[in-house]
Amino acid sequence: MASAMSSVLDTRALNRATLARQLLLSRAEMPADDAVAHLLGLQAQNVKPPYFQLHARLAGFRPEELGRLMEERKVVRMVTMRSTIHTHTVRDAQTLRPLVQGARDREVGYFRKGLAGVDLRALAGRARGFVEEEPRTMAEIREELLRTWPGADPQSLAVAARCLLPLVQVTPRGVWGRSGQVRLTTLEGWVGEPAGTPAGEPSGEAPAIGDVVLRYLGAFGPASVKDMQTWAGITRLREAFEELRPRLVTFRDENGVELFDLPDAPRPDPGTPAPPRFLPEFDNLLLSHADRTRVVPPEFKGRNTDGNQSRCVVMVDGFMGGVWARGEGDVVTVELFREVAGGVKEQIAAEGEAMLAWMGEGPGKVRFGSIRG
Repeated sequence: MASAMSSVLDTRALNRATLARQLLLSRAEMPADDAVAHLLGLQAQNVKPPYFQLHARLAGFRPEELGRLMEERKVVRMVTMRSTIHTHTVRDAQTLRPLVQGARDREVGYFRKGLAGVDLRALAGRARGFVEEEPRTMAEIREELLRTWPGADPQSLAVAARCLLPLVQVTPRGVWGRSGQVRLTTLEGWVGEPAGTPAGEPSGEAPAIGDVVLRYLGAFGPASVKDMQTWAGITRLREAFEELRPRLVTFRDENGVELFDLPDAPRPDPGTPAPPRFLPEFDNLLLSHADRTRVVPPEFKGRNTDGNQSRCVVMVDGFMGGVWARGEGDVVTVELFREVAGGVKEQIAAEGEAMLAWMGEGPGKVRFGSIRG
């Protein structure tokens, strides 16, 4: 049984603990599929971010490694946490999607006006049969469903299919160096799971919520109940944390919020150096806590967004310290939010140049300036 603790972890201590779990204090010697599992998936709203997320975290990672896992159907792209697309191992896709299925069902309710008179179970069954014949585009799914429900709103029909079924984006979409439009089939159809799931019913069995709590803390802790709820996009997790309390240690942040953690998880000295890292847009490091000040200084809140667009982030001393953008040719432009010492600038430039080399661009240049406008 873990002993209770109530000491305060300041922002810097939380930062270093989170970076350690996120493999961002030093690059880990870890296969890509193990890293995807450890991180409980990679935010993948766009095609390339999962590759950049792994490059920032793994020693010797090559894009072909993740691309091969996708082509071998060992990792998949699908809607899970927070109703956003993630790259998951197949095992996590099979279990985390059922975990958040209740939230996806509620999402369908937002479109009930456009689904008047539509039998949702019948819709899911029709959509399942259609995409399992062969992967389909969303436009094709809409057209097929409109044949049965011509009076329904086309977009609402498509949203309902996406929410009710565990749809995955099939390759070559998402494979580094290749292109392809979004085509969808069910997770079962793509990875060859045995038949037998009733039409319209999500596949897989949701894991015990306590197991996911432990994994979340291992990747994002120390964390509060609200932090995990923010990451998952679901609510009512207090009971799960309370059941685990005897096995966990607890702290308080500087605002008095209770934080839970695994007893043996890394909590490095707050003075531990954190090297610069180039993160892509929508990295889960920046999206998985209710209180993001452990990685986003309050004065920089919102600086990595432009309207509804998210910018790529430069981490400086472990915190969001700027944004970056790929320019023409072999140039990356870095916009820092505050002045840094010359030595730090050199480290940032070296990391950016290494990223360009990793991308296969050869020698590259990092320019410091504005990327706005």
